[in-house]
Amino acid sequence: MARRVRGLAAHAAGRPLAEWDFERRDLRPDDLAVRITYCGICHTDLHAWHGEPAYGDTFPLVPGHEFVGEVTAIGDAVSGFTVGDAVAVGNIVDSCGVCEMCTGGHEQFCDEFPTLTYGGIDRRDGRPTHGAYSTEYVVTEGFAYHLPDGLDAAGVAPLMCAGITVWEPIEQWKVGPGMSVGVVGLGGLGHLAVKFASALGAEVDLFTTSPAKAHAARRLGVRRVVVSTDSEQMAEARNRYDFIIDTVAVAHDLSGYSLALKYGGTLCLVGALESTSVNPLTMLGRNLTVAGGGGRPATRRMLQFAAEHGISADVEVLPTSAIGDAFDRLARNDVEFRFSLDVAQLTQDGT
Repeated sequence: MARRVRGLAAHAAGRPLAEWDFERRDLRPDDLAVRITYCGICHTDLHAWHGEPAYGDTFPLVPGHEFVGEVTAIGDAVSGFTVGDAVAVGNIVDSCGVCEMCTGGHEQFCDEFPTLTYGGIDRRDGRPTHGAYSTEYVVTEGFAYHLPDGLDAAGVAPLMCAGITVWEPIEQWKVGPGMSVGVVGLGGLGHLAVKFASALGAEVDLFTTSPAKAHAARRLGVRRVVVSTDSEQMAEARNRYDFIIDTVAVAHDLSGYSLALKYGGTLCLVGALESTSVNPLTMLGRNLTVAGGGGRPATRRMLQFAAEHGISADVEVLPTSAIGDAFDRLARNDVEFRFSLDVAQLTQDGT
């Protein structure tokens, strides 16, 4: 029989998120039931809530695709988890499993498109997926991950989207000692890019439009802060970097960052991928890469690295009752790094 859960849902674009009871599927043999404790709040949630065309008609909408929790039940065929295990889940909960991308560990690029944690369609029963602003999630064992010991659970939740989004390109381009790395933006993605690149031994600089972020940036491990609206500072940064990762979530001109690369350097975009401009002449001799998300092997490696180096997201934990305020603040960029929603409150308040 189906499992009754409680979540926060919007029933039309831009309508307030309110408590809503709905059903999760009963456990399949390879499923886990996860009691959710914390869920990160991502810009994607905001875009989907606004009903932007790229996110489809997903209403009623229960957002949330980066979460942690505790296993409360398992299917008969589950072998890697037991009841009581702490787990983390990201923004992909299934894929075809047989295409070249899936068999190569890059399920985020599945030829048939991966099943998303919310706003997707279940590959087996055809029902819409609802997200983790809810008391419980039912997920296939293969897309759940053991939560590392010793890390703040609320801070691990954003690793499952923001973290893996920056980790995979940083790992792919072998960021490490002797490399000069620039991070564009110090939000949810940017601050994790700084943490990972610094822990890997690179010299990390920050590009920002906000000089006030210099103190926080240096606390996280940044060597130098470059104010991107200052033409003199940008001129001084030319030909300085082996690798630049751009995490800014709004459209902007990339030309200045491409000029800051050394010959053969790489500019990697993981933030705004639409309506962003670049002068092709500035890219001569450089590499431009568009990246997003990460597959299961990279996610496991990221979590292991995070555990070894004590890395989690810097979060402001909010109760579910503050979700409207959280979305308002996110829209005007009034969050230092990342929000994490204390979803356990729904269980306490629920009937």
